Amino acid sequence: MQRIYLAGPLFSSAKQAWLRQTKDHIERTIPSLSVVWPFDLFDQAEIARWGEEAPRRVMENCRDALASCDMVVALLDGPQVDDGTAWEIGFAHARGIPVLGIRTDFRRAGDVPGALVNAMVHGSCSGIATNMEELLHLLRNFPFPSRTA
Repeated sequence: MQRIYLAGPLFSSAKQAWLRQTKDHIERTIPSLSVVWPFDLFDQAEIARWGEEAPRRVMENCRDALASCDMVVALLDGPQVDDGTAWEIGFAHARGIPVLGIRTDFRRAGDVPGALVNAMVHGSCSGIATNMEELLHLLRNFPFPSRTA
């Protein structure tokens, strides 16, 4: 089973609902994929208990989860890619973990010809889908290395 890290901003109910739906849809549609979503790694009560250590512990938990995955799927909507999502994309790219983006936002956000988003983010992605069907197509056809037990 391949593990997918689902990156995207978690700061509004609308984004949380979209990401939760995306996670569930990927896992239902492609049973060979398991989605790791940072929202499931810890809750607000746990973050509150961490106090001043919270920023570091959130980052470390997300970093370690991401490092254990075979791919990142990143939500790229908005006038600018979420800064945490951009960090996750950069971390994955630097470690050789492939990244697929999904940008359902029709606004232009690229800074060079052909870029749907910031060139550094766009260039770090193996592909960028503009809707769920395209994302599922990219996931189904991605050349994941076969795993041996």
